[in-house]
Amino acid sequence: MADKTTNQGIPAPEGASHIIETDYEIGQDNFETQVGPFGLDIHNPVFLISALSIVAFVAYALFAPGSADAVFNGIDPSDSCEAGAFCDLGMRAYLTSNFDWFFLWSANIFVVFCLFLIVSPFGSVRLGGKDAKPDYGYPGWFAMLFAAGMGIGLMFFGVLEPVYYFGTPWGDEPLGVVRPFTEDGALIPENVEAARRMALAATSYHWALHPWAIYAVVALALALFSFNKGLPLTIRSAFYPIFGERVWGWTGHIIDTLAVFATLFGLATSLGFGAQQANAGLEYVYGLPNNVTVQVILIIAITLVALGSVLRGLDGGVKVLSEINMGMALLLLLFVLFAAGAATIMTGFGKGIVAYFQEVIPLSIPHGREDTGYMQGWTAFYWAWWISWSPFVGMFIARVSRGRTVREFVTCVLIIPSLVCVLWMAVFGGAAIEQVIADPAASAVKAQVIDSYNPPLSLFAMLEGLPFAAITSTIGIILVIVFFVTSSDSGSLVIDTITAGGKVDAPVPQRVFWCTFEGLVAIALLIGGGLGALQAMVISTGLPFTVILLLICWAILKGLIQERRNS
Repeated sequence: MADKTTNQGIPAPEGASHIIETDYEIGQDNFETQVGPFGLDIHNPVFLISALSIVAFVAYALFAPGSADAVFNGIDPSDSCEAGAFCDLGMRAYLTSNFDWFFLWSANIFVVFCLFLIVSPFGSVRLGGKDAKPDYGYPGWFAMLFAAGMGIGLMFFGVLEPVYYFGTPWGDEPLGVVRPFTEDGALIPENVEAARRMALAATSYHWALHPWAIYAVVALALALFSFNKGLPLTIRSAFYPIFGERVWGWTGHIIDTLAVFATLFGLATSLGFGAQQANAGLEYVYGLPNNVTVQVILIIAITLVALGSVLRGLDGGVKVLSEINMGMALLLLLFVLFAAGAATIMTGFGKGIVAYFQEVIPLSIPHGREDTGYMQGWTAFYWAWWISWSPFVGMFIARVSRGRTVREFVTCVLIIPSLVCVLWMAVFGGAAIEQVIADPAASAVKAQVIDSYNPPLSLFAMLEGLPFAAITSTIGIILVIVFFVTSSDSGSLVIDTITAGGKVDAPVPQRVFWCTFEGLVAIALLIGGGLGALQAMVISTGLPFTVILLLICWAILKGLIQERRNS
């Protein structure tokens, strides 16, 4: 039966499985037309609402940047703003200060839910049916999970986050946070190990189990309801156990539209970070000006490259670029590891993992804490960002995981990428911390992260302290740019699939449209408020989609109960 498919174009379940019988056919609500030489095949409500809203947002941010900046960053043009109000704080600060508890508890629920699935009888359910065989062997599957864990985020935050936590008073004393420097910048030797320990623990918290539990929930829902239930590979399909046939109406339209907004702004934030970091690297290495104008030019140029990748298709475009990028990333990781001292770095890696498990519960509780800068400024933003990326990464993971048991799937999705991300942070952050400790006064990393806080330059400041800095910095710039291209290409495919009613073979011009507007949204956010605007939009779209993910947990449980009954 491996070659059979459902009427939705996905592999049919093999062996005992409870296929959901529905009259819905993929693309039945689509609107097909011809615009000049271009054919369109779009889901009427989802595409039109999403596209028109995005176009309106871009126009607002580009043509009224002052007003947009006030919304994103809390600049009150009238000077009549009450302290603590939305206009005083701005979108990002207002949402994180009022909903930090919601983001933290939701992420905790996702982790507990995944751990429950691993140890419960539901773990024996096989994705694709009782007799389904994995489409990929372990090496290939692990490599693709590894690829899903890599991206612009690791390049941007790999040095920045560990060093920032190491050298600044970001948390409470009860959490074990101590400063390794005196007020005048002198090193306090007896505080170094404690500061390093908490820096790696706090960084690992943002890149290990919690974020990957978010991805696992979305990926498992898509895989279960597509491969086992025979429904389209769209977010709305996961809600069939809750809403029934209403998922094909406005209930489902709203769910898919929220998924489009979350994915688009999550991607745009990553692209904005990438443009800022690439510009910083070009200034650092080659003296190119570092400003919004150059970043806009970079986004336009890289978006054009991404469009070329879109036109070449998956095999000729993003697949080739991804393989090249993974090879370069691995080489850069190994170079930093051995150039900075493998023994010291790996010892820190081990200690960091131990510290993570010791501190993960205190860091996960949002109540009774004073470290609002960390909890609201970092954790709440991170959880919203990961949640915004979840439709994109979740669909990728689901597509390559058919044939795995739920226990095998959840365990590997949690552990493999978590280890990769924590290792990356331990190597790049550990190397940077060693440079800071060795010579605080001369450390470029300390100057750019602790003393002046210049996030885009943190990676290049660390590479400056290692051999062949010009070469490795150039490789870093290339990695950021290619991650930009592959994220934009892959993201446009996911968004196009959702806005085409679940069709995976929609006309290419539609992917071109979404790829173009991912770049335009990133430009609009940079012009309309810079880094704060990027983070504000991720949080504002991640907040409603968090509710969607909580409901998905319930839907998964209902679906697995039905699978167990029919096994």
